[in-house]
Amino acid sequence: MANSIEQEISRRRTFAIISHPDAGKTTLTEKFLLYGGAINTAGSVKGKANSKHAVSDWMEIEKERGISVTSSVLQFEYEGKCINILDTPGHEDFSEDTYRTLMAADCAVMVIDASKGVEPQTIKLFKVCVMRHIPIFTFINKMDREAKDSFDLLDDIEKVLGIETCPINWPIGCGKEFKGVYERESKNILRFEAVSTGGSKEAKETILPADDPQAKELIGEDFYDNLMEEIELLDGAAAELDMEKVQKGELSPVFFGSALTNFGVEPFLEHFLKMTSQPLPRMSKGEEVDPVENGFSAFVFKIQANMNKNHRDRIAFMRICSGKFEANMEVKHVQTGKKMRLSQPQQIMAQERKVVEEAYAGDIIGVFDPGIFSIGDTVCLPKDDFEYEGIPTFAPEHFARVIHLDSMKRKQFVKGIEQIAQEGAIQIFQEHEAGFAEIIVGVVGTLQFDVLKYRLENEYNCEIRLEPLPYQAIRWIKDRNTDMSKLRGVAEVKKVKDMKGNPLLLFKNEWGIQFVLDRNEGLELVEFSKE
Repeated sequence: MANSIEQEISRRRTFAIISHPDAGKTTLTEKFLLYGGAINTAGSVKGKANSKHAVSDWMEIEKERGISVTSSVLQFEYEGKCINILDTPGHEDFSEDTYRTLMAADCAVMVIDASKGVEPQTIKLFKVCVMRHIPIFTFINKMDREAKDSFDLLDDIEKVLGIETCPINWPIGCGKEFKGVYERESKNILRFEAVSTGGSKEAKETILPADDPQAKELIGEDFYDNLMEEIELLDGAAAELDMEKVQKGELSPVFFGSALTNFGVEPFLEHFLKMTSQPLPRMSKGEEVDPVENGFSAFVFKIQANMNKNHRDRIAFMRICSGKFEANMEVKHVQTGKKMRLSQPQQIMAQERKVVEEAYAGDIIGVFDPGIFSIGDTVCLPKDDFEYEGIPTFAPEHFARVIHLDSMKRKQFVKGIEQIAQEGAIQIFQEHEAGFAEIIVGVVGTLQFDVLKYRLENEYNCEIRLEPLPYQAIRWIKDRNTDMSKLRGVAEVKKVKDMKGNPLLLFKNEWGIQFVLDRNEGLELVEFSKE
């Protein structure tokens, strides 16, 4: 029996895909599913970027895709491996959701647009990967369009993100002149030919050794000579593929291709599966929890309310860290010490939700949440005492006062805003002394305000007005017993507390933080709250 658990866990690969919006992440994800036989034809995602949808349309569109405006989880099989992809929202207003998703992944695939290089959003997300020391694989996409110089792209990654790069393949031309890629290990040329097949673009691949006389003919003498020069340069200058460095997140293997035309996607998937490892141990109370040796344990990295419009359901998404999950097994919710059964366990297979009977370390499951889970919570077998590290909360950057327009619906309003806050997309604060009479909401990106208003109106039937507040920075007071009424130099500062009663200060600008620190000796302020 133990053997089969070990075999199942060793087949798992769990990774997140991150990118700037519109770098081709969704297209790449769909092509992966296509190779796994999960969908028959990968539909090109068109029109979404060009047309401005109202927030309501956009919520509906996202719901049709599976999981509202946040990360979706997809599972498929490929060549004996069971792959879990965590697709993250590219929009920067949802970077906190992406951050939590990265906590559940073992490695990340960074998709970069070849014409744009490293974009601002990529930097933010990448820094999260660095903080976690997780392996990062880079897919430079859209080589079938005009692209930056390949050496400049590598330089961009190294300088801006501070990580070494090792190209596994090398592009030959780009745009209309894109001839294919050279595989550095096998010394083969994969020739690219765009062919149109019933609306979806496909690339025809011809593989031949670089020293084959035909190779020069096929890609053209100039391109061939240029390739040979670049390869010589690369062999002398690029970092060696050092898997130890890759595992520590210090070196990123780089691949060039075109997700839209499907060119270079399968070789990337094959290399990626060889280079990545099965689920690794995670830390609980300073000790490693082995995925195979230990019984079932998992942590909650995402909560999604009202996934099904007809039922007021809340789904808690869990990353299984060790052992085997079986439907109806009894587990312990570590934070409350309560025993419970995880009901309606489900997985998202391609775009279908299905109830699961069993799942293993590395897998992601969604379970019905009766309102007891918070992000970062641990569940394990009743006999065990694991507790995975909490997930830090990002400091919001935009603030607004929430004015509830119908006092008769006070109860619904409080319930709605608390539930949405539990998902982690927004944070709510109360006036230091006014309590729930005045609610302030803080978000990482302003789009979250629109989502909050839309959801309170549509899911909880509560109308609200949001009044923007002039604060830009927030800091938690490290010592929660600090008497806020005795702080000095806080005339321009708003004193609030979060839902757990922790004291915070809202500042109009970064300069104000230093001003208050200078006036209050011994006061310590922190940028995020770690539960």
